[in-house]
Amino acid sequence: MTALMIQGTGSNVGKSLLVAGLCRAARRRGIRVAPFKPQNMSNNAAVTPDGAEIGRAQALQALASGIDPQADMNPVLLKPETDRGAQVILQGRAIARAEARDYQTLKPRLLAGVLDSFARLSAAHDLVIVEGAGSPAEVNLRPRDIANMGFARAAGVPVVLAGDIDRGGVIAQIVGTQAVIDPQDAAMIRGFLINKFRGDPSLFDDGYRMIEARTGWPGFGVLPWFPGAHRLPAEDAMDLRGGRGDGLHVVCLTLSRIANFDDLDPLAAEPGLRLTMLPPGRAIPGDADLVILPGTKSTLGDLAFLRAQGWDIDLAAHHRRGGHVLGICGGYQMLGRLIDDPSGADGQAGRVEGLGLLDVTTLMAPDKRVTRAEGRALGQPVSGYEIHMGRTSGPDCARPFAHIPDPDGAISPDGRVMGSYLHGLFSDDGFRAAFLARLGAPSQPGYGAAVEAALDDLADHLEAHLDVPGLLAVAR
Repeated sequence: MTALMIQGTGSNVGKSLLVAGLCRAARRRGIRVAPFKPQNMSNNAAVTPDGAEIGRAQALQALASGIDPQADMNPVLLKPETDRGAQVILQGRAIARAEARDYQTLKPRLLAGVLDSFARLSAAHDLVIVEGAGSPAEVNLRPRDIANMGFARAAGVPVVLAGDIDRGGVIAQIVGTQAVIDPQDAAMIRGFLINKFRGDPSLFDDGYRMIEARTGWPGFGVLPWFPGAHRLPAEDAMDLRGGRGDGLHVVCLTLSRIANFDDLDPLAAEPGLRLTMLPPGRAIPGDADLVILPGTKSTLGDLAFLRAQGWDIDLAAHHRRGGHVLGICGGYQMLGRLIDDPSGADGQAGRVEGLGLLDVTTLMAPDKRVTRAEGRALGQPVSGYEIHMGRTSGPDCARPFAHIPDPDGAISPDGRVMGSYLHGLFSDDGFRAAFLARLGAPSQPGYGAAVEAALDDLADHLEAHLDVPGLLAVAR
């Protein structure tokens, strides 16, 4: 077994992109490499070819490695449903809903699954590059940790610690991590690197040497800010950004439990389109051409959240003005007349009126549909995946949005309100062009090729500024 783990001094320090870049760099050396993240928390999920759920970041890292994503790459995925509770996915399948306190009692079972997945992945590849979660310095969580040092110690995987200089205090981040963690945990760390530097890296030479002197850990380099990061799918809703075009104005409602928001990445990449990620508390702009209701981990909860922002009134006005509306997955369910949840599969049991922009109703049920799908929509090939609870039916389903191969979604009689369960649909160049053409906007092909090029650029960036051979040599 040969493996290396990248842990961070905090969340959002760039671990996911570091792992993706190292996977691509290893692949270009002819190494059979695979990514691994013991535990992830995200509502941005991907679906594997066999219908399992993993974090979207691990799917991108698999792409960087040149292999299909699989459940073993992210054996534990937590999908937040409320501020205190989440759905627990183990090796690709939902096994429980757990409050934060209750989740701790699941940890022994989950660690066994994590180690099982890691063993299978290691047996099938020359190198496994592991991504931590949060920070090992969260020592209050260490006793039952499965995401950072708990995993590294159990699996015997050496660690490199990444600090984020962009947020400030990187010397304290790294030196402080060593100061608070258990000495045996600290012994797993083989070195550090500095991420997200802006300006002249030589200005940090003294600080770099100070970290080496204070910790005794060797440094593997200072990595400047990667300017191509916006060309890669974002893992966290905090990283959502709008497009910079000045043509068709597309507005996406940033729901409180927004999920699978990488559906929007191909639109954000369109130069002739302006994408606005509308935050809570702001009205839907009057110049919006298309409003998107995205996926959500809590349809009923986010329907209430939408109404609390006054967006239901804005949507009705937008439609009266001749605007277009697209609902994806949970957003599609909200557009109907009624959501019936007799068993409380999505939260509290009951019936809730929808927005009434589509003549459909949704019946929630505990069973969950997770599958890849492909077919045709708007006369073009389309592919993606479904990941949802509930079934939707009604008169507007007689005008399906797509056939994948069975009819999917619904379109209103005037053609301006559409809903679909298909995630990832805009990644197909032909469909995206046909969809935007109906709104009078041009499209630029080559989205998939652009992501591949960005991964190559990321690997080049790491090779130019970090000791990549040294990092790979740390693996054992």
